[in-house]
Amino acid sequence: MSYDTIRLEKGMYCESGKSFSQVLEALDPSESYKGTALEGTDAFQRQLKRFGIRARGAGSDPVEKFFSTFESAVLFPEFISRVVRQGIDEKNILPSIVATVTNIDALDYRSIYSVANEDDKALRFVSEGAGIPATTIRSKENLISLRKRGRMLVASYEALRFQKLDMFSVMLRQIGNYIRQMQIADAVEVLEDGDGNSNSAPHYNVGSDPFSGTAGVIAYDQLVELWALFNPYEMNTMLVSPTMMADLLKLSELQNPTAGLNFQGTGKIGTPMGAEVICSNAVSSCYIFGIDRRFALEMVQAGDVCVEYDKLIDRQLERAAITSICGFGKICDDASMILEV
Repeated sequence: MSYDTIRLEKGMYCESGKSFSQVLEALDPSESYKGTALEGTDAFQRQLKRFGIRARGAGSDPVEKFFSTFESAVLFPEFISRVVRQGIDEKNILPSIVATVTNIDALDYRSIYSVANEDDKALRFVSEGAGIPATTIRSKENLISLRKRGRMLVASYEALRFQKLDMFSVMLRQIGNYIRQMQIADAVEVLEDGDGNSNSAPHYNVGSDPFSGTAGVIAYDQLVELWALFNPYEMNTMLVSPTMMADLLKLSELQNPTAGLNFQGTGKIGTPMGAEVICSNAVSSCYIFGIDRRFALEMVQAGDVCVEYDKLIDRQLERAAITSICGFGKICDDASMILEV
């Protein structure tokens, strides 16, 4: 089936277990376009080409181009979903603190965890005929809490019909930015307080055993002491607030020429321990989260960005919810720690 003969309809948004893009790809596989001028495009992008819709750049079309026919209007919710997703993905720190992403088709989710004491973490020598030490994996007692986050898009067709899609996309990316900020706040909350299964992060204070120093003052010694607590894990990520980031940048140990050039060029600072320092407003100003991102956190998603397609197609905007449902669960309890300065 050619991309310009596909019949588009609203029902393509509600096929069980498939997104609109996946339905389109099944009808018009991208593999069929290898070696052609359309190689590198996906099925949705080919539909935009079919109806002559230019969505980006200074010469982008007005919003009303989507509503020139019923079939082209069917593409509008997917366009909104994709642009909102771009806003979520821009400068998203979640991939740097999440070990794995689990996609589900339900609102309830019970994760698993391994039960291991200090002796279990050591790989002992097993003599001939002896039993092999076991690692027990169990399901968690309580369900992972999934939260629906989103924004209501309120606008009339008349208000937007002559607006360029490029400008409209800026508004949609901002909605994605809001959703991303809320998801990061949820992740930080789970790292600190746990996911409801009595697995909050170990909490330490500067100046209290096992940490040296004076309460309220961060020094390089405390970063080393936090790093040392992670054995057998690895502190490869530090999550801090903008205020704490500024304090870290003032440490003489982090002001060597190489670190300075890296910060000026990339906006990231590296520590002698090799941990990546990530800044977020969701973190308390006096906290440093030490994380082994390989084992600390699981992100659970119930689908992708969801857009109320009926209202957008039939009523031409008015009010339509743009939502994302996700939650976070702890994987290994001691793969994240909090140092309060």
